[in-house]
Amino acid sequence: MSRIGLKPIELPQGVDVNIDEKNFVTVKGPLGTLSEQIHQDITITKEENSITVVRPTDNKKHKSLHGLSRTLIANMVQGVTKGYEKKLELVGVGYRANKQGNKLVLTLGYSHPIEMIDPEGITVEAPTQTEVIIKGINKQKVGNYAAKIREKRKPEPYKGKGVRYAGEVVRRKEGKTGK
Repeated sequence: MSRIGLKPIELPQGVDVNIDEKNFVTVKGPLGTLSEQIHQDITITKEENSITVVRPTDNKKHKSLHGLSRTLIANMVQGVTKGYEKKLELVGVGYRANKQGNKLVLTLGYSHPIEMIDPEGITVEAPTQTEVIIKGINKQKVGNYAAKIREKRKPEPYKGKGVRYAGEVVRRKEGKTGK
């Protein structure tokens, strides 16, 4: 039984949700608008200030879609009210991040700087040279862009250098020992 799928989604003040007959959910809030196509088998009902998600049967496919559908809608509601944020840290001598217009310029120890253009709907800040903050209303886009930045120089286990998520613990390895 899906414990996540059984929870109703509470709608905060100022959030408007529209569900059409083909399960296309549109959520409007103070930060913007998000929409998602939910599977046809799942039933979505909207009451005054909550949304419930119901599955038709207890087969494996419907069980997995039940929790997924509820989580997707809950993420959209949270996105249009509070938004999402990921923080990245650059660890290493000479590793820097600068913001130039809509470009993020990373210096990560390569022979050239890496320039990344901000995707639509996402704002990127570099408050310090070793910190990058990614903000947006779509959880998936924020996470994907943060992963793309991290992919440019993943943290390595010997010296711990690289781009890591804030609070990420990098397991360190012992280097070679000489005689």
